[in-house]
Amino acid sequence: MKISIASLVFLFASTGAFNTAPVGRTSTRLNIVEGQTSAASEKIASVYEGKPAENEIFDKMVKKNFPGAISNKDLATRVVGLLDEKGFNPSNTLLCTSLCADELARVLEDEFVDIYGNNFNLGGLSGFPFAGNTGFGAMAAHIPDDGFCLLIHGPHVGITKEGQIGKVERSGIALVDNCCGSAIAASNYLKGITDGGATITPKIQQFTDFQQGAVQELILPFGKRLGRAENRMRELPYALYDSQDVLVTDIVNTGKGGIKKGLAVLGGIQINTSPDTLDYFHPLKFDYYDADGNLVENMLPYLR
Repeated sequence: MKISIASLVFLFASTGAFNTAPVGRTSTRLNIVEGQTSAASEKIASVYEGKPAENEIFDKMVKKNFPGAISNKDLATRVVGLLDEKGFNPSNTLLCTSLCADELARVLEDEFVDIYGNNFNLGGLSGFPFAGNTGFGAMAAHIPDDGFCLLIHGPHVGITKEGQIGKVERSGIALVDNCCGSAIAASNYLKGITDGGATITPKIQQFTDFQQGAVQELILPFGKRLGRAENRMRELPYALYDSQDVLVTDIVNTGKGGIKKGLAVLGGIQINTSPDTLDYFHPLKFDYYDADGNLVENMLPYLR
C-alpha cells in the first residue's frame, strides 16, 4: 500500500487550522529576552549542571543499538556551537519543535528552551507536525526581525537500563512503560493488517482520536520494512522518521518564504532513558536555509 506525498501534505494542510496543543506541553512559550546577545554556547554548562553523569557501560549499549547516537549534551554542544557561528543567539532565535506529546519528549525540548529561551510547538503524537502549513506560517511570523529559527523534529523511542528497546523507566512509576506508546499502537495496527488479523469495520475515524488515526495511516507504507526488521522496535522510529521527514520537508518548502535571516532544521530520533541516565539523540538531518529559503548547507557531518 502506498500513500502519495500529495495525500500526506493535503492531510496536514487541510487540518492545520483545527489543531490544539497536546496536553502536558508546558514549554510552548515565547520568552525571548531583548538585548540578550551573548552566545548560546555560554549556557550549555548551566543547562546540563545536575544532569546524570555519563555511564560508560550504558553509553556503549545505547550506541550499539543506535549507531550514530550521541548524548543530548553532546548534541546541544555541537548544534549550538555551529549556530553561534551563523549568528544565532537567545535574543534573535525562535526555537520550533515537532516532537511527541509524551512528557519524555520534553527533556530535549526543555534543554533547548533553556538555551534559546523560547519555543513554538508544531508537533503531536509520535512527533508528527500536526500544526501543518498553518502552524509553520504562524511560527515564521513570530521569528524576531532579522532573526533565525531552529526547527527540531523527530519521533522518540525508549530503552531500559537492561537494553530493552520500546520500553523505558519513568519517574514515580513502577511499571516499565511503552515508549513511544503512540508509535507502538500504530505498529500493532499495521501488523494486524500485514498479518491478516485486522478487524474490518465501517466505522469512521473518530475526531477525538484524530492524531492517532493519522499516525496509523502514515505508517502504512512501511509494513514490509517493519515485518522484515531484525528488531521491530528499533526499526520503528526510523520508519516514522522517514514518514515525518516527507511532511516536514514539504511544510518547510511551502512556508520558506517566511524565513527571515536563516533556518536550521535538525531531524532525528530521540532516545529516552531512565531518570538517572542521560538521554540520547540520533541526528539524521541538519540543514541550513538562507534568508531566501535556499538550502545552502548540510551540517550533519559536523554532528558526528
